[in-house]
Amino acid sequence: MTQPPPPPGWYDDPAGGGGLRWWDGGSWTPGVRQRSVLLEQPVLVVRQRTKLVELTNEYVVLDGAGQQVGAVAQVGQSGLRKAFRALSRWDQFLTHTLEVRDPAGPVLLLTRPAKLLRSRVLVARPDGTPVGEIVQVNVVGHIRFDLVVADRLVGAIQAENWRAWDFAVTDAAGAEVARITKTWEGLARTLFTTADDYLVQVHQRLPDPLASLVLASALTVDTALKQDARGLN
Repeated sequence: MTQPPPPPGWYDDPAGGGGLRWWDGGSWTPGVRQRSVLLEQPVLVVRQRTKLVELTNEYVVLDGAGQQVGAVAQVGQSGLRKAFRALSRWDQFLTHTLEVRDPAGPVLLLTRPAKLLRSRVLVARPDGTPVGEIVQVNVVGHIRFDLVVADRLVGAIQAENWRAWDFAVTDAAGAEVARITKTWEGLARTLFTTADDYLVQVHQRLPDPLASLVLASALTVDTALKQDARGLN
């Protein structure tokens, strides 16, 4: 059975060279751009900035040697929305948009619409071109998220226990390609802040758009599960 062509977007250059080439839905265009340095790292630490009162979600992204290689900032929040977050414990009913940046500039936009039970995160390029979706499948038991591109399953994020601290990231065939581990923040951070650290280990160089969805995965876990869970405790 012939697979339908992928939707328009940036994909690994079929000619090689390590860059990304634009697919317009029917053919490859001449335009090529370099993959983000964030997509080349075998180990990333996503560290939430420590705050006593969290009105915006902010993270730093470190490589395996502890050097900062990126950052994540919540964008598009009005003063009214910040006031609502400060005065309420119902963060899950707000839409959150995070901008992922490397030293060269924005790399991805992650948007989690307001939710009731299950989260859904839309992943896009900085210009708004869709990359895919990260869709929460269940709310009890071992939490699972599906990685979806143009209505096709390309992978999954699977919690390894009911508390959802550690996750295996798999490709469409079910093979593990990455792992997300929630590292202990330290006693002071745990008691007095909502800050979390996530260790992302990528086992092999991944093609796009799967690589971009894996990069977005640790932030999805934190935004979809941990932030809401702490806000409702």
